[in-house]
Amino acid sequence: MTNPTRAACAAALVTATMTIPTASHASGDRSCPLPTYGPGSSYRPTIGPSDFSAHVTNPWFPLRPGTTYVYTGTKDGKHALDVVTVSRQTKAIDGVRTRVVQDRLFLDGVLEERTADYYAQDRCGNVWYFGEDTAVLDAHGHVTDRSGSFHAGVGGAQPGVYQQRGPEIGRLFRQEWFKGQAEDRYRALTTAASVTVPYGDFRNALRTEERTDLEPGVVDNKYYVRGIGVVEELTVKGGTESLHLVDVLR
Repeated sequence: MTNPTRAACAAALVTATMTIPTASHASGDRSCPLPTYGPGSSYRPTIGPSDFSAHVTNPWFPLRPGTTYVYTGTKDGKHALDVVTVSRQTKAIDGVRTRVVQDRLFLDGVLEERTADYYAQDRCGNVWYFGEDTAVLDAHGHVTDRSGSFHAGVGGAQPGVYQQRGPEIGRLFRQEWFKGQAEDRYRALTTAASVTVPYGDFRNALRTEERTDLEPGVVDNKYYVRGIGVVEELTVKGGTESLHLVDVLR
């Protein structure tokens, strides 16, 4: 059953987000060519730094500074708590000013992984992913692994499209590219999905499929709600991991 208070808050958030002008509205109907999927070695998106902004207002993935998303679920057979905070910080990656998003994953109450993700929005409202700095920690808080970290423009790493302004069903995108480290890809499956999480019940959600050649047997689905962003993430093949949105804090 939907929590009335949370449902009301979600509705208000959707309304508020939809009234914010996006980069595409502010700059008119200018074209923003998106990269073709292509093999990794030939994947070379053209990036014009002046075409991007750290102000991310995409309705499917809004990043309002000061917002914290709280998720719970399971990972590796343990209770998972994932706390994602849109910081007020920005960082220049490959000449582009990006929004810094801090992600803290706790397993059975112990901080397991901390990540800084870097996003920017193009002038048409598409969100791009420009890299991450990630660290896996042991029980004493010591860093044991930094694999998966990359910055676009460094060592052959390339940015990818994380979320279109208007999802094209079935179109395949690389979300990132750094051979052997970051090879996630996705496609939109439907914008008419239904999803229920502790934060509320939602219709007309966007469901996407994510895969990576680094884990060829694993398939993830994500559910996005307009005005909120990711509300659920599920491994539907090759694992049992799941995260569900519990609260949005401001």
